[in-house]
Amino acid sequence: MELTKPFADHFSAIAAAYAAARPTYPPALFAYLAELAPARGRAWDCAAGNGQAALPLAELFEEVVATDASASQLAQMPAHPRVRRYAGPAEASGLADASVDLVTVAQALHWLPLPAFWTEARRVLRDGGVVAVWCYGIQRLDDPEMDPRLESFYGSVVGPYWAPERRLVETGYRTVEFPFAELPPPAFDMTLEWTLADLLAYVRTWSATNAFVRARGYDPVEALGIELAPHWGEGPRQVRWPLSVRVGRSRPGSTP
Repeated sequence: MELTKPFADHFSAIAAAYAAARPTYPPALFAYLAELAPARGRAWDCAAGNGQAALPLAELFEEVVATDASASQLAQMPAHPRVRRYAGPAEASGLADASVDLVTVAQALHWLPLPAFWTEARRVLRDGGVVAVWCYGIQRLDDPEMDPRLESFYGSVVGPYWAPERRLVETGYRTVEFPFAELPPPAFDMTLEWTLADLLAYVRTWSATNAFVRARGYDPVEALGIELAPHWGEGPRQVRWPLSVRVGRSRPGSTP
C-alpha cells in the first residue's frame, strides 16, 4: 500500500501529553540495530516526535539527526549533545548522499509519504546501511477481564475516528512496500507497570480519541475509566505491547 498524501498533523496540539504518556521502547531494540549498522557514525530518526527513539540512539551513535514535520513535537525532546533536530518533511531530510548508517521510523511510517520517503532513505544511506521501522498496536493487560473492554473502546467507541492509515499499524506494516534486503529481527515488546491513570492518559493520546473529542465535544475516556476501575484494583498492572519490526539493508548501487 502506498501513501502519497500531505502531512496530516494529528499530534502537535497534544505534544506535551504525548511526550508524557507514550510508552518507551526496549533498550535491546536499539542495541540490536546498532550491531547491524555498518558503523556508528550517524543515525537519522525520521518522524522523531519527542525523541523516544532518537535519544536512546544517541547513546550508541556519534550523531543522531532527528527530524519531524511537527516543530511542536520536536520541542518536547530533551536536549542531547549528540542529537541534532530540525523540522522538515520525511522526503527531504537535507542530509548528504550516502551519509547515514541507520535510518529509523518509530510508530510513524503510516503517516509518511511513501514511496518518496523510501527514495530519500536510499539516497542518504551508505551501502550496507540499515533501515528499521516499527509499530505497536493495542496493548495487552495482565487481566483478561479488561482486554475486551479496551478492544471495544478501540474498535467501537473511537473506532470510526481512526484515520485510514491506522490499518497499516494493525497489520504490523506487513502490507507496506519495503524496498530493502530484508532481515529477520528477533521479537521485541514493551512492558511497563502502569496505574489506571497512566493507561487512561495514554489512551487520550490516540489520534482517534482526539478526533472523537473534536467531533463530539466530550472526552470518552472518562467513561472508559469508570468501566475499568472495578477491575483494575489497587496499584499498577503490567501493560504490554508487542512490537512489529521490519529491518532491511541498503543494496550496493541502490542510491537513486
